[in-house]
Amino acid sequence: MKTPHSFSGQRYGETTREILSYLLLAGVIVISATSPYFLINIARAISKDKKFFKRKIEDYKIARAAKRLQDNRLIILKELENGKFSVELSEKGKRKIKEIQFDGLTVKKPDFWDKKWRVVIFDIPDKYRRRSRDALRDKLKEIGFCQLQKSVWVFPYPCENEIQFLCELFNITPFVNIIVAESIYDDIKLKKYFKMF
Repeated sequence: MKTPHSFSGQRYGETTREILSYLLLAGVIVISATSPYFLINIARAISKDKKFFKRKIEDYKIARAAKRLQDNRLIILKELENGKFSVELSEKGKRKIKEIQFDGLTVKKPDFWDKKWRVVIFDIPDKYRRRSRDALRDKLKEIGFCQLQKSVWVFPYPCENEIQFLCELFNITPFVNIIVAESIYDDIKLKKYFKMF
């Protein structure tokens, strides 16, 4: 059973997280407001996208989740002409979905190793982004990176997109670099760490 993600004292289930993710990808959706329960129209507009929503979700559940997102100012409803409304993420909503993506971030292990090492190096100034540096280090540990030196971390599988996401999330892109190396001197310890024997 999945545990709902929580932030700022609020608990959000899978449907709510999916709505946030959908709006992040879609940008803005436009709905009709002809019904007094027009949040149902949000549900119908979203649930039509079968490419995104693989599972069947009842309209009322999506509407209830959308109402909660509106109450918590994670989505913005704007009245348009001809009795229609636009629905989009607020800046707060964009931050929250990034937090959710951060919590669930992993790197998929391929079937075969391409015999290349991904080396993440960073030099993040203390006085500006110490918390970001600590959060990056903690996430690298969680993903499974091996610390080679103080600010040098190694991973055997492609992870460039994930590292780029972390850099953008923490606003530390200028201070982080990724090197793809075909060999590292005396990598026996690394191969043992990653169980590659």
